[in-house]
Amino acid sequence: MANKAVLTGTHFMNGDEACCEGALAAGCRFFAGYPITPATEVAERMSRRLPQVGGVFIQMEDEIASMAAILGGSWGGAKSMTSTSGPGYSLMLENIGLGLCTETPCVVCNVQRAGPSTGLPTLVGQGDMMQARWGSHGVYEVIAVAPASPQEMFDFTIKAFNLSEEFRLPVTILADEVVGHMNERVVVPSPEEIVVFDRIKPTVPKESYLPFQAGPSGVAPMATAGDGYYMHVTGLTHDERGYPGMDAATQVQMTTRLIDKIHNNLDRILDYDTVMLDDAEVAVVAYGISARSARGAVLAARERGLKVGLVKLNVVWPFPEEFIRELAGRMKALIMPEINLGQMVLEMERVAGGRCPVELVSHPGGAIITPDRIIKAVEAALED
Repeated sequence: MANKAVLTGTHFMNGDEACCEGALAAGCRFFAGYPITPATEVAERMSRRLPQVGGVFIQMEDEIASMAAILGGSWGGAKSMTSTSGPGYSLMLENIGLGLCTETPCVVCNVQRAGPSTGLPTLVGQGDMMQARWGSHGVYEVIAVAPASPQEMFDFTIKAFNLSEEFRLPVTILADEVVGHMNERVVVPSPEEIVVFDRIKPTVPKESYLPFQAGPSGVAPMATAGDGYYMHVTGLTHDERGYPGMDAATQVQMTTRLIDKIHNNLDRILDYDTVMLDDAEVAVVAYGISARSARGAVLAARERGLKVGLVKLNVVWPFPEEFIRELAGRMKALIMPEINLGQMVLEMERVAGGRCPVELVSHPGGAIITPDRIIKAVEAALED
């Protein structure tokens, strides 16, 4: 019998649809969302596809409820997801913080559009990069991936689910309108070729289970409702039992675990590609749709004899600090194109630490950055 969750074969679909198919292939069986351009196609396809595989789709009354619903779905044992865009993502952030505190695996797809506020609903932006990192309150770490094509929307959605399950936290897909609405070939492998990570379940006797006691990787095994384990889940600072602990010592213990499970596993989380970097004197560092402009610029510049390479960030948070620091030490300049007026470039500048100049090629939103603008920045950097 054909696997209805994995549509093995070659398809022509847009990035939003590919995101849906990636989620189903990763095992997502619960989706709660509220329509918003340019992410609505994710929800539309989910509403048709989830019933075909025994899953549940719910259109909620708003984004706040959507985020709360997928946290509950996850604690009920389902791999869960929602999709949105900038204004909706802002509304979700309080409950994303709840998911980070309660270590609840789930996936949020943010198909970015130009802002602020309602902005340009149908046109591209990359203005939620810092919001994804710092938008909630308190002390925490996050994971966010940035697809640059419909194929990567499929692949990176699976990756987002796997990271979410392995490290017990909400993971954000930072897509953008162009990638979400772009139609391209998407190859869906057979189910046997798709690596799927399922959350680690407790193996200790039920009377000794502590739902927030870290295992060897720094991540606590997760029982879910119906497994028969006692659980207490709260957004208050809590101890390994899940009980509120209203003191500084418990805060230190809890937040240290939230940070360490990311920092101590960077080798499993960080992901970037490099192109023509070996002899490069200038590196373009890019993500999402801007990485495609950057790739075109680097290839065209190489034809002119310019020694430039590309770093494409597949995981944008956590930022690859050690690699960028080393790169800055051997480049004349680092250049970042992004469709905002400077967000990730500030992180790159911080990490470069003055080892080389860091230049921004920016656009406030509504259009992509064209390769010719990046080439001009490369030429200027090489002339200095």
